[in-house]
Amino acid sequence: MNTPTPPEAPIDARKESLIEYPSQFPIKVMGAKVDGFVHAVTLIAEQFDPNFDATTIELRPSKAGNYLGVTITVTATSREQLDDLYRALSSHPMVKVVL
Repeated sequence: MNTPTPPEAPIDARKESLIEYPSQFPIKVMGAKVDGFVHAVTLIAEQFDPNFDATTIELRPSKAGNYLGVTITVTATSREQLDDLYRALSSHPMVKVVL
């Protein structure tokens, strides 16, 4: 009589990561094209990456020109750092989407 093999323990997604740390990690932030938007995104990036280089920011306006895509590249040092950065960006009132 064969005894069924018990299922393996689930992998803790918080511990598993496909990202090697440290690494350069791009994040795209979308928001309305208004004064102060890029500056706000830059200040948040600097909070989580003290060596953030603002000269690497890439800007892409929407076709109609109402929205702005801002790509920042941070030095990712941990999953927790990236999670905290995403939460800070997502909760900012000028930010619509973080990818």
